[in-house]
Amino acid sequence: MHISKSVFISLIIFFGNTIIYAQSIKINPYKYEITKSIECKNGAVVSAHTLASETGVKILMQGGNAIDAAIATQLVLAVVYPGAGNIGGGGFLVAHLKSGKNISIDFRETAPAGAYRDMYLDANGNPQMNLSQNGHLSAGVPGTVAGLFMSMKYAKLPFTKLIQPAIDLAEKGFAITEAQAISLNNTKADFIKLNTTMPVFVKNNLWNAGDTLIQKDLANTLKRIRDFGAKGFYEGETANLIVEEMKKGNGIITEKDLKKYKAKLRTPIVFNYKGYKIVTMPLPSSGGIILQQMMKMIEKRNVAAMKFETAQSVQLMTEIERRAFADRAAFLGDPDFVKVPVKKLVSEKYLTKRMKDYQPGKAGSSTITKAGNIKESKETTHLSVIDNEGNAVSVTTTLNNSYGSKTVVSRAGFLLNDEMDDFSVKPGVPNMYGAVGNEKNAIAPFKRMLSSMTPTIVLKNKEPYIVVGTPGGTTIPTSVFQTLINILEFKMTTNDAVNKPKFHHQWLPDLIYVEKGFPENVKKQLTKMGYTLKESSSIGRTEVIKKPAPQKIEAVADGRGDDDAAGY
Repeated sequence: MHISKSVFISLIIFFGNTIIYAQSIKINPYKYEITKSIECKNGAVVSAHTLASETGVKILMQGGNAIDAAIATQLVLAVVYPGAGNIGGGGFLVAHLKSGKNISIDFRETAPAGAYRDMYLDANGNPQMNLSQNGHLSAGVPGTVAGLFMSMKYAKLPFTKLIQPAIDLAEKGFAITEAQAISLNNTKADFIKLNTTMPVFVKNNLWNAGDTLIQKDLANTLKRIRDFGAKGFYEGETANLIVEEMKKGNGIITEKDLKKYKAKLRTPIVFNYKGYKIVTMPLPSSGGIILQQMMKMIEKRNVAAMKFETAQSVQLMTEIERRAFADRAAFLGDPDFVKVPVKKLVSEKYLTKRMKDYQPGKAGSSTITKAGNIKESKETTHLSVIDNEGNAVSVTTTLNNSYGSKTVVSRAGFLLNDEMDDFSVKPGVPNMYGAVGNEKNAIAPFKRMLSSMTPTIVLKNKEPYIVVGTPGGTTIPTSVFQTLINILEFKMTTNDAVNKPKFHHQWLPDLIYVEKGFPENVKKQLTKMGYTLKESSSIGRTEVIKKPAPQKIEAVADGRGDDDAAGY
């Protein structure tokens, strides 16, 4: 099975008047249990791995705020969730601060200086997708470490304290889960093929649940980051090791590329939806714009009356998704390089016009509605955070594909991303997630590739109410959209909103993807309308934390993976 991972960290943290110290939380990295949902009143963290979520809560209990917990959780995920947690990838952070300010940090990877528009085409102009999706040449310049240090501006605790749990887990090891054992075994052949030095992820025998994974080289890299800050990654020994690795496999990232990389503070997308304020990620993430378009296209239609997962509500949401993804393919790219008509794309007049040809009960067509091939799940990961000081944080990070490029930097111990595939390798040619692009998302030196990551916060009466996000490649915006509609319109429980079957449409290919368990009678009705349906084993892994009352937090980790909710 193809797996691609993004890490979504949803950290929602609330503090009482007194600080409870972390001695009450003990983390045993060799024996731990996964918790799927929790109710608490002080603080909570939801992420892709138990050890990461528990570390985040421990930081809260030691007096850290939501940003502190997000940083510590991300760093632990880089150790315990190598398929998507990373220091060799990138991502986005959206936060609502206690001051009332909303911020977003863009630490998306960039194309190296040596990158050019047609670098993945052969002599006949045919795309060589193996080069954009695997190995050294598929890697963009990593942004995660720069993003961590930019977010430190809003943290309370010293970075040395936040990174130490990750160092300890890398150095002393942790027990892998059954799902991780299967994943490492399934990827063994790729690791052998795409590495010049065998990484610790490869062993002679098969991995089993409970085996200890020790990553000494990664521990040393994390120590250099601890001791020298961002320069401990982008300069010095680690940078030298990255460049050395590039030379072994015809990669093009240079010392200058690494030194030049900067995370960017962006202005988040903020819009109203029926009295709620939704805060999400701007370009170069397509996710926030797509989410705003979808929420605004549905706002004036009485979807609540149609009810959850009926043929009527699914058809309406499908046609909305179709139109948003058609626009993605035609208009979106890195705003530092291309002009994107954002104001028009989200304007009421434009979106009303987009829905004029919508016909209830009749399937639309992607050959008529203008402005792909989807894999089953995507290697991104998410975490969400809220604290009772009024801070909320939503972070999605990614390597793109499962284990990214599958190339580990020798003697540095971390995986490189394969994010170059998120550019439009050739206009009209879909990437690994079936997303079709044009010249606006063409490769150019230092440009950021378009993303679908959609870290999102919902405010109610100016206070954090929902923190949400998910991995899933192109399914990310639609999963966030459906989760919000499930809670805000269908009034579903947080647990049901996360775990009930989801569906997805992305313009091309012209299919509705449905998860196992999707109602059979609804599938039949949609087929009668003229839709083509295809079953998907899973769509996303949504992490949600909701604050329904001042002293009540509901944290839910998606049942589709090893994801874990922790709180106190």
